[in-house]
Amino acid sequence: MDRIERFKTAIAKSKKIVGFTGAGISTESGIPDYRSQGGIWDRFQPVYLEEFLADESKRLLYWQRKKVLWQGIRDAKVGKPHLFFKQLYDSGKLLGLITQNIDGLHEKSGLPQQALVNLHGTNLEIICLECNDITPAHETLDDLNLDNGSPRCTKCAGLLKPNTISFGQSLILEDLERAQDLAMSCDMMIAAGSTLVVQPAASFPLIAKQNGAILAILTQSDTPLDSGADFVFHEKLGDFIGSVAATH
Repeated sequence: MDRIERFKTAIAKSKKIVGFTGAGISTESGIPDYRSQGGIWDRFQPVYLEEFLADESKRLLYWQRKKVLWQGIRDAKVGKPHLFFKQLYDSGKLLGLITQNIDGLHEKSGLPQQALVNLHGTNLEIICLECNDITPAHETLDDLNLDNGSPRCTKCAGLLKPNTISFGQSLILEDLERAQDLAMSCDMMIAAGSTLVVQPAASFPLIAKQNGAILAILTQSDTPLDSGADFVFHEKLGDFIGSVAATH
């Protein structure tokens, strides 16, 4: 039995699968990879949360970038990798999914919010940093005009920001706890499209493996966990995961 068939058999036998996803599952949907050459971090110097809170010029810079990126995020189409995890959920096999992505494509695939842990937040929402009111991102970004300054909350006039984790901002403890619970409860973790180097997120596949779960890594690049994984496939994700989903 070849590796792909063994992988399909492992999926078929597993009853509590957890997904773990990174930017690589969305590149084929047109969402740029943050870390690759020519990626967002090459083009834009990040604005740290402390700068955003203290400096209107930094806020305007931040929102200008979000405006540039918004159309691509808003119009991005769900890809085969996202549908793969949705199919696992529909079949009753997917316990939950931990994602580092902020593009909202797992939500667009139909995966319910209660099954998702958005470790780094989502660009599909805008939050008021004063009253915590949350609104759909398109209400702010579709017609964003920065001539009169950075956007403010219509309820309390507080600062608005996409509901994502910014540089210099701590991850939400509740999300980390949910992710850890999933990692410790699964019988298989499928890590797709992640380099598995960004901590603490990258610790969850290792926790799953240490707790007896099968670990499968699907990504085009090497990762620090490759040597200890049960399955490693360095493939173009859309083609590979699409063929697995069609026959598992």
